[in-house]
Amino acid sequence: MIRKIFPVFVALALFVTACGQQAEPTMSPEEVQGTAVAAAWTMVAMTQAAIPTATPIPPTETPSPTPLPTFTPVVLPSPTTDFALLPTATQAASSGGGGLCSGILNMAEAGPQSNVRLENKSGGTASVSLFMYAPNAFGQCGSMASNPYVLTKGATLVVSLPKGNYYAYAWITFSGGKVGSAEGYFVNKIADDHLFPVVVQETFIISK
Repeated sequence: MIRKIFPVFVALALFVTACGQQAEPTMSPEEVQGTAVAAAWTMVAMTQAAIPTATPIPPTETPSPTPLPTFTPVVLPSPTTDFALLPTATQAASSGGGGLCSGILNMAEAGPQSNVRLENKSGGTASVSLFMYAPNAFGQCGSMASNPYVLTKGATLVVSLPKGNYYAYAWITFSGGKVGSAEGYFVNKIADDHLFPVVVQETFIISK
């Protein structure tokens, strides 16, 4: 009986020996851990590579508003006369004339005078203003301090004026409320010592 079983044990031993020689060597725990970490990083890298990357959309440039041109308002002169800017008789007299023709004529330094007769033949009441518009031989010019000279219809008035070139303006009020104006020039010459008239007509002023 033993002789029959013994060959079986021998065959089994030979089989086990043969199988034991073909078994692969086992890995140490450190090697197993290193291999697992390497495999994990490999899988992470492959996963990230497989995910499609989103291409960022470039920001749309918003055009900045172009600044509108600024306009500087042009200040136009007022058509209304500012009477506060006109010199008073005291202010003009203190300036001594000196060619300031927009001021009051300095009668004391304007040289010799002669009489002029203003005649109102306009048909209405005339308010006459006289201006020496250019410096005379004594360097004086300006308006008469007595302006305006008021002459009723048909009236005359004698005034003493220094020698020089004059501009005359008359504001005329007619009956019924109608108004008008007249203007003109005359020269009070140095050589003229006689009385000469300056006549106010309806639309103009003349000297005779």
